[in-house]
Parts: sequence; C-alpha cells; structure tokens
Amino acid sequence: MPAPAWLSERLARIELFSGLSPEQLDWLAGAGVVRTLDDGEVLFVEGAPADAFYVLLSGEIVVTKLVAGREQVLARHVGDTLEHQFVGELPLLTSDEYLATALAVCRAQVVAYGRDAFYDMLERCPQVCRVLLPVLAGRINAMERQAGRSRMLEGLGLLAAGLAHELNNPASAAVRAARELRTLAPALAAAAVRWGRVGEEPELEHVARLRERLAAPGAPRDPLAEAEAADDVADWLADVEDLAGDHAGDHAGDHTGDLAGLEDLAGDLAEQGVDRAALEELAAALRPAALVAALDYLAPALRAAALAGDVAEAAERVVELVRRTSAYTDLDRAPERDADLREGLEATLALMAPKLRGVRVRREYGGVPDLRAFPSELNQVWTNLIDNAVDAMGGEGELTILTRREGDHAVVEFRDNGPGIPAEVLPQVFQPFFTTKDLGKGTGLGLHVSMDIVAARHGGTMEVTSEPGDTRFVVRLPLKP
Repeated sequence: MPAPAWLSERLARIELFSGLSPEQLDWLAGAGVVRTLDDGEVLFVEGAPADAFYVLLSGEIVVTKLVAGREQVLARHVGDTLEHQFVGELPLLTSDEYLATALAVCRAQVVAYGRDAFYDMLERCPQVCRVLLPVLAGRINAMERQAGRSRMLEGLGLLAAGLAHELNNPASAAVRAARELRTLAPALAAAAVRWGRVGEEPELEHVARLRERLAAPGAPRDPLAEAEAADDVADWLADVEDLAGDHAGDHAGDHTGDLAGLEDLAGDLAEQGVDRAALEELAAALRPAALVAALDYLAPALRAAALAGDVAEAAERVVELVRRTSAYTDLDRAPERDADLREGLEATLALMAPKLRGVRVRREYGGVPDLRAFPSELNQVWTNLIDNAVDAMGGEGELTILTRREGDHAVVEFRDNGPGIPAEVLPQVFQPFFTTKDLGKGTGLGLHVSMDIVAARHGGTMEVTSEPGDTRFVVRLPLKP
C-alpha cells in the first residue's frame, strides 16, 4: 500500500526527523504504516512481543504499567516536545517484550515501523540516532527513578505492615495494664490505709521487704502450676485458726470475713507468685489480728507492681522497634558513615518479618569490620535480595545469610534453596527491565538498581550463581572507600 502523499511533509515537521533529506523522508513515509486509533484503543500491551516503533502524528498516547497489581501512568505523549513524539523504541532495544501498555486518548494517529524497518531507519538515517539515544537514556533513567520510588513505597508499606504487626502486642498489653491499674488504684489505696492503721512498725517494714522481694521479676508460671498454687494458698488460709473471724472482729466493715472472699484473695496472691512458704514467713512475723489486713494489702500491691512491669516492658519493646526502624532507614544519621553490616541485615530481617513467616533464616556472621558506606542504600539491596529469594522459594524454604572478610573486602552472601534461575537467563538478571516474575509482580529494575548501589555508589561487585536448590547472590564491598 503506497504511503499517503502528505506523510513525508508531516514527518518533516517532527523533531525526531529534523535535518533529514527529502529522499530519507520519502523512505520513512514508505517504510511506515499509518494507524488511526479510537479513544481507548490499545496500541500495545505490556508483556506482548515488542514488534514496532511508533511515531505520533496527532492525538495523545498514555503509557501505563502494572506495578504490584495497580496500573500506574508512566507517561502521556502528545507530540508537543521531542520526548513525547515517539514510543516503543525502549523494548525494541533492551528486551523482547513491551515493558508497559500504550493506549489512545480521544482519537490518535501514529506511524508504525516494524522491528526490521526500525533498525533500517537507524542505519539509513544516522541523524535519528543522535536525537533518539539521549531521549532513550532519559527514559531509562526515569524508569529507574520510578522503580526506585516504587521500591521506596513498597518499603514504606512493608515497614508500616511490619511495625503494625510488631507494635500490636506491646501496645495492646500496655493498654490492658493501664486500664487495670486505673481500676486497681482505688482498691489499693483503701487497702494501704487499712494496713497502715493495723500494722505496727516492725510489721509494716517486714511486709514492705516481702513485697519488694515478691515483686522482683521471676520465671513465668504455667497456668496449671498457678492453679495448684492457688489451691494450696486457699488451703493454708482456711487452716489458719479463726483467721476470718479475727479479721472481721478487728476491722468491721472492711471484709465480710467469709471463705469465698478468702478464696478470691488466694487466687490473687497465687497469681502474683505468693506461695505457702511466703505465707508462713508472713504469719511468723505478724500478729494474727494483722495478718489478713496485710494479705488484703499485699495482693493488690503486688498486682500493681506486676502491671507497672508490663507497661515498662511494653514501652521497652516499642523503643526497640523504633531503634530497629531507625537502623533500617538510617534516620537521624549522616547518609555516609561507618556502618556495621550485621546491624543493617538484622534491621532488614526485622522489617521483613511478616514476609519471612514461612522461611527458616540461618545467620552465619563472620568477623567483618565496619566500613564506610551508605547504610540506608545497602539496606535497599538487602531488601531486594531477600525479597527475591522469598519469592523464588514461594514463601517457604531456607534462607542463609553469611558475612565474612576476604582480603580488603567485606562479603555478604545470600543463599536460598528455591528452584534456581535457569542457566539461559542467568546472564541477564542484572539487566534493566529483565524479570522472571509474573506480569505486574516486578519492574525488572530491582537487581539493576541494587547493582548500581553496590558498584557505582560503593565500588563493589555483585555476582550470582544458581542451580536447583542453591541460588547464591554474593556482594563484595571494599573496606576502604
């Protein structure tokens, strides 16, 4: 089919083809195929074989990419500037598949050049190369930046999910303890007043010492042992001759003096670690008339101490989580500093804990000194390599992380026992836009960006070997910058 008579003149007004001779323009008009697209019509689809390069004559083309299950707009081409006058050159030069999806907005018109015609164009019209290649480089950089932002957002999402998961338990424990303390405080104050009125100075001092000793953290008791201890304490209280009667006579209105109340008291005491030996020690040092008042005070006092300990433990857990998060993101520190690789690896593993639930992680950390580095960027590398390993193993398997020193280099090695990377694609894993993940599951830039961080930012190297059941990524970083 002959080219439309107007096409050569129209192509001459496109900056990509500026400076071409009339003969070159006539060849371009004859080598291309004019396509008219309706609103919403697809020009090419992500993942389809890359078979054509398109020059925009009129209208608008939107380029989108599926990232983590969501469609993201990468570019809008309207033909007003050089970088928006053509599309499709990147996959023809860097891969065999389209890296994104392109579709028309309203009505659009393009000239399509098949793969062979595109390469003939570059050979016949070298001026096109001089114009096209800087735009191509800019688009690759833009894709890398966008992939970096996507990785950052994924990292933030992972960070938020990990923090939410980890913070839930200490936060809930602190809330429960605070609520119980609020309820317990009036009862403790009333019991303390009663005990202060009844107890004599030596008795008050003895109970205070016992309270401090029993309030000290001890080994946790299993529920069965606690129930048996409660029965033993209740038996001891029941065996004390006239205990309830003496208490009711000395402190009318404070207690009913019935056995049911003492059984509740026994449960409270046993829960706080009070056993028969402690009760006998207490009884030996107190007057019978003061014993129940002392027990009535001791139970809530010990409970309050335990609740305060729960709140402190929860707060310490939160502080530790903040420290881990700070270590991962390198907050409040200079971007380049002396870094402990193990600290970054542990921070990354803590961050990725929700994704690692089905994975056994083995650590084999050898002696590696601190090195001058950009820790937050290295943490991105660790995240990418761990994330890829977990995906390769299908979320289940064994991941081994090793560190060692080799001469003047620090080495970090990641091994997984997944199915491995096919030998024919192994040389391509660090190339931009190459991915073995399903469509929408990866940008094809994670390992490329990681290599850039290791090599360009730190002067190191990254290598990969793989066979079924044993895939290894080895990162070498110079100890001296």
